[in-house]
Amino acid sequence: MSDPYDNTPERTFAALPPAHGRGFALTWWGQAWLKALEDAALDNQQVKTGRRLARAGAVGAVSVRPGRITAVVQDPDRTSHRADVLLQELSEEQWDRFLGMAVERAGHIAALLDREMPTHLVEDAAAAGVELLPGLGDLEAECDCDAWDHCGHTAALCYQVARLLDQDPFVLLLMRGRGERELLDELQVRSVPRTGTEAPGQEQAYEGVDAAEAYEDGEILPPLPDAPPVPVEPGLPPSLDTETDPAPGVDPAALEFLATQAAREAHRLLAEALREGHEQRSIAAELTLTQDAVRLASGIPDTSVAGRLAEGSGRDREGLALAVRAWEHGGTAALDVLEADRPVQAETLARARAALESAWEEDQRPALRASRNRWTVADGRTQLRLGTDGRWWPYRKERGRWAPAGPASQDPATALALAEGQE
Repeated sequence: MSDPYDNTPERTFAALPPAHGRGFALTWWGQAWLKALEDAALDNQQVKTGRRLARAGAVGAVSVRPGRITAVVQDPDRTSHRADVLLQELSEEQWDRFLGMAVERAGHIAALLDREMPTHLVEDAAAAGVELLPGLGDLEAECDCDAWDHCGHTAALCYQVARLLDQDPFVLLLMRGRGERELLDELQVRSVPRTGTEAPGQEQAYEGVDAAEAYEDGEILPPLPDAPPVPVEPGLPPSLDTETDPAPGVDPAALEFLATQAAREAHRLLAEALREGHEQRSIAAELTLTQDAVRLASGIPDTSVAGRLAEGSGRDREGLALAVRAWEHGGTAALDVLEADRPVQAETLARARAALESAWEEDQRPALRASRNRWTVADGRTQLRLGTDGRWWPYRKERGRWAPAGPASQDPATALALAEGQE
C-alpha cells in the first residue's frame, strides 16, 4: 500500500487475498458503497459474477485517484480486463463547505484519523450540502470488455474497494478529490485563529445604505447575500425546568422530549429539502402510530418516556429496544422484517435459493434451516431474513430473542458475516 501522506493525488493498493467465507464490507460506510452499486446495476447476474470474481481474488492492484478507481480483473479463463469506476469529484465550493464544517467539529477529523467514518460526519456534511457517500447511479462503469453498464469486472472492483473503505475511509475522500495530506494541511490552515488583518476580499461585509437614499432609488441597494446554510445541528428547545408546578396531567419531561425530537425532525427535513434533486424523490409513506413510536424512541428518551412509548406501541421494554435497533439499521423496511413472519412466494423463493447457492463456495456454505422468510444457521445463533425488496437482513439470538445485527445487504454472505461479527 502506498504512503497515505504522499502529496501525489493517487494511491495504489496491492491486490487483496481471496475473501472466502467473509463479507466484503463490515462497516456501515462500506455497506453504503456496495448499496450504490447493487441498487443501480441493471443486471443482477453481472453483480453476482463480480462478487464471485472478487471473492476468488481475481482483482489486481487497485489505483485510486480523484474521480476514478482502476484495476485489472482476470476472468476464470485468465483473460485480463481493465476496469474503471468513476465517481464525481466534489466542487471547490463543496470542499469549502465541508472543510468549514469539519473545522468546527474536530471530533470528525479525529475519527477519520482513527480510520472511522461516524454517521454524524456524513449527516453534518449532507446538512452542509455535501454528499460524501455515493448514491443511486453515482458509480459509473468503464471496462475494455465493452459492456455499457456495470459488468462483472467493474462490479468485482467495487466489491474490492468496499474492503479498502473498511480499512481506510480516506480512500473515499480521495475519490471525491482530496488526499489525506492535502485535507489535513487545509484544515490546519483554517484552524489558525483570525487576527482581523485578513487581505482585502476576505469576509467583506456590506456597509449598509442610508434609508432615505434607499427609498429614493432602489438600484443602489447591494445584492442580497446568499441564503444562510443549514445549521450544523438542530436548535435546543427551552427548558421546562421551572419553579412552577405543572398543570394536572402535564408531564414536563415528555414535553421536553417531544420538543427536542420535533427540532431534530425539522432539521432533517430542511436538510433533505435543500439537497439537489430533492424534488425528484418520491414522498415517503406516512408512518403508523406504532412506527412513529419507534422513531421517537430512537431519540434516547428517559425511562418514563420510554415506558410510555413501549406501552403505546404494544411492546414491552425489551421489544421496544429491539425495534429501535431495527429502525436505526433501516427504518420502516427493517422494522417490517423484525415483526413480519410471512411465507415467501414461489418465484421469490427460487431467487432466494439461487442467491444462497452462489453466495458461498461449496465447502464454505453454512447449513441453513428455512422457515417462511427466515433462514437459521444450524447452530441456532444466527439467522438471515429476506425482506420484501429481496435484501438479506442479519439477525442473531440474544437472551432468547432474535435481534437485528446490522443493515441489509444484497449478498447473504455479507449479511451473515455481519451477524457473526456481533459475537
